[in-house]
Parts: sequence; structure tokens; C-alpha cells
Amino acid sequence: MMEEVKHILLAKFKDGVSEEQIELLIKEYANLVNLIEPMKSFQWGKDVSIENLHQGFTHIFESTFENTEGIAEYISHPAHAEYANRFLAQLDKVLVVDYKPTRVHL
Repeated sequence: MMEEVKHILLAKFKDGVSEEQIELLIKEYANLVNLIEPMKSFQWGKDVSIENLHQGFTHIFESTFENTEGIAEYISHPAHAEYANRFLAQLDKVLVVDYKPTRVHL
């Protein structure tokens, strides 16, 4: 059984970063799945919460890895390092959390 791990990144882009720039950065982020073997999937979305508890974060990025070792490999991979430098330079705020999903059986 696979020990799946989720890598969640919450982002708030700097004022002045255009929608076109954001779209390109997201496409490049998604392409890391094709470049880094332990990265199994990628999805993203914008905050749509009505509770107003997002603390300014506007974009959510979720990647799935086989295990925590896969995240370590991803973080140290040259393609990720090069991308992360460009991506993080466009952010005003960032929060990253990794977790192992637990299914609740009732």
C-alpha cells in the first residue's frame, strides 16, 4: 500500500503580478510532474471561501507524492530549485504544509 503524502502550498502573489504571469507560473508548476518522478499529481485552485479566513492567501497548490522521501527528492531536484526561485520571487506570502491523508471510516 502506498504511503501517499500531500504537499500543500498556499500563495498570495505580489501586487503587480499580472494574470498572464500567474497563468504561466501555474503551467510551469504543473509541468514539474513531467520532470520529477516522485511527484505523482498536481492540482490547483483559487480561494472561494465565504468565511474570510484565508489570511490573504489567494491560490492553493496541491501535489501528491509517494512518500516523504519523494518530497525531499522533489525539493532538491534542479528543475524544482530553478522554478522555485522564479515562483517565490513573485509571492507576497507563502505557506507550505505536507501531510499524510487519513481516511475516516464510520
